[in-house]
Amino acid sequence: MKARLVLLPGLAGDATMWRDQLLGLAPWHPEVSDVHMREDSIAAMAALLLQEHEGPLTLCGASMGGMIALEAARQAPERVRGLALLGTTARPETPDMRSLREAAIELFEQGRMEEVIEPNLHFAFHPDHARDPALVGRYLGFVYRAGAQQLARQNRAVTLRPDARPHLPALACPVLVMCGEDDALTPLECSREIHAAVPGAVLHTVPCCGHMLTMEQPARVNAALADWLRATER
Repeated sequence: MKARLVLLPGLAGDATMWRDQLLGLAPWHPEVSDVHMREDSIAAMAALLLQEHEGPLTLCGASMGGMIALEAARQAPERVRGLALLGTTARPETPDMRSLREAAIELFEQGRMEEVIEPNLHFAFHPDHARDPALVGRYLGFVYRAGAQQLARQNRAVTLRPDARPHLPALACPVLVMCGEDDALTPLECSREIHAAVPGAVLHTVPCCGHMLTMEQPARVNAALADWLRATER
């Protein structure tokens, strides 16, 4: 049976962040999951994903979506036929990031989203792309649609995520690791760590790109994903 291609958005993301991949990867009939909007932990999100999408799966996860994909592969390794991990990390939360997220969650719960989101745009994008009003507008659109409660809940889930590194050497499916060269949220060293730990993994770095690589460099991302998907089908 052919594996279903499921795209997993990052924190607060929706199909908007995969717009160009839904077109560019149309031959693989990609589906966008929203399990991150409906559960409270990475483990529960992964379990719901496996429940709702039957059969063999190829999972393509960006940022938090990559964390969910890794957890799904841990829970059901026999069902995951391939993993594409974009701008993500297998590490648990650091104390410094935990403190930053807890402060942000407090503001989200007070309805003060703008105080967190807009000053931190430079962490999401390469400086060249942070000056693109259309691109930034698309990003802010889905973040604000998610709303303060989702932002608080999803940040808690990311803060409490498991350490996926012990499970990386056991991954037996094809794995593509992709990262923007200028990613300030999940730096390239996080992707290199996954690549080094997973037998046979492929690492692809994207130049002139920050954390939102599916939106910042869609042509390069689509080309790398299409090449990898074709290779996994051989």
